[in-house]
Amino acid sequence: MWKEFKEFALKGNVLDLAVGVVIGAAFGKIVTSLVNDIIMPVISVFTKGLNFENLFVSLDGSKYATLAAAKDAGAATLNYGLFISNIIDFLIIAFSIFIVVRQLNRFTKKKEEPAPKKTKQCKYCFSEIHIDATKCPHCTSDMK
Repeated sequence: MWKEFKEFALKGNVLDLAVGVVIGAAFGKIVTSLVNDIIMPVISVFTKGLNFENLFVSLDGSKYATLAAAKDAGAATLNYGLFISNIIDFLIIAFSIFIVVRQLNRFTKKKEEPAPKKTKQCKYCFSEIHIDATKCPHCTSDMK
């Protein structure tokens, strides 16, 4: 059983997947920082200081100054500001991955060679016939 597990764990696909997960997690942290530390403050400037993290609806009917105050009071909240922030985060990650994959595909795209011809044209009736044919099946001309 140990030998089978070792063979499975050391296959190229499993190692590639593990590397991808680690790099993806690190990339996610970078993008989250980009959203929270750079993009959202800029958006906040254009929305006159609106902090997305403090956009919420308290379900107990009370008013709270911040989301932290509502959580400290034990109030149930709908955190639509955090949801908006996560949507922006997702869109940036998806766009970044699209750009990376697009560039990788550009470098790895192989030039496809045209498939060998399987037909030829009869010089008398202009019909398409098999490349190895010696007589045209349509006009019975010799194709030698």
